[in-house]
Amino acid sequence: MLKALSVTSLSLALAAIFAASGTATSPAEAATKYCDGPKLTWKISLFGKRRAVTEGVEYISQYAKDQTCDKFDYKIYYGEQLSKAKENLDGIKVGALEGGYVCASYHPGKLRALGVLDLPFLPIYDFDSMTKVYDTLWERKELIDSLARWGAKRHLQTILPRYEYMGRGTPPKTLEDFKGKRLRALGGMGEAAKEIGAVPTTMPAPETYTALQRGTVDAVGFPFSYTFAAYKLDEISTWYTTNMSAGMVNCITAISQSAWEKLPKQYQAILDEALPGAYKAMIDAYGKEDKINLPKWEKEGKMTAVTFSEAELAKFQRVGGKPVWDKWVQETKEEVPTAQALLDLVLKTAADLNKSKSAKK
Repeated sequence: MLKALSVTSLSLALAAIFAASGTATSPAEAATKYCDGPKLTWKISLFGKRRAVTEGVEYISQYAKDQTCDKFDYKIYYGEQLSKAKENLDGIKVGALEGGYVCASYHPGKLRALGVLDLPFLPIYDFDSMTKVYDTLWERKELIDSLARWGAKRHLQTILPRYEYMGRGTPPKTLEDFKGKRLRALGGMGEAAKEIGAVPTTMPAPETYTALQRGTVDAVGFPFSYTFAAYKLDEISTWYTTNMSAGMVNCITAISQSAWEKLPKQYQAILDEALPGAYKAMIDAYGKEDKINLPKWEKEGKMTAVTFSEAELAKFQRVGGKPVWDKWVQETKEEVPTAQALLDLVLKTAADLNKSKSAKK
């Protein structure tokens, strides 16, 4: 029997087809609209302003309106209007929100199993591998149950570029140059920062500009390159890394399970049909921002682009990677007995994908 594709796998496969054909629409957009349903509003809480990563949610919002003749308002609230960045999960649980942007590393104690996807220096280097690893992990009961305890389920997976650092002061050229630097580094990347002698701090994205400007931190870790520009860190920084690939942050648009179950089946179908276009919208937005940011930064010449040697990268992985993986397993296994199995699954899935891609070159 053929195994059914997960929503994310199917969405990314379709998104790739749309990209190749040059069209931004999904097959569902040609479907008959559902205009005789009830008038509903869902409140979706996001932090920050509209940017590349939120284009997926924006796509879903517009799609829901179009396909229901404006009956279903999937209403997005930016700038923490409804809830603080670290409180969206709580808002969903108490019924104050129908959905919101949730990053596991913002509250690791609540979503222990999801922490495996926040570990630093995992061998995941492109969007395709990233989504396949995510899909594989989200089939596990441990991850599903982590959200279910908060009355939530995953809807849209955030596809983020790998993390780099942007900061002020003397540009680092080696691992040793990070010693003593104060870094905004979330989740496993924060643990990796400790291993290489830096001082990590966790803060929501909207607070990073002020922290860097005032010298509370020396550098900020963000998905490259769009987030640095989105939060205007490029305006006050003097350097950025180009190939550190420090890690990634596992964020999703989580939605209320009870709100989902109350939706008409046609509305449920519309939200899932919107996913292919949503993933494509995110990935396209990243590419568009890179084409703007990188030439701009090079032309302005205000920042030094730091590219590490292969030897330095291997050192980062050896010193800042594996010790953090092992520590995460030890600290998590009491609450999540399968912690080692989750890590092994991530590493094996990534290794198999990398091997397959190398063989095709």
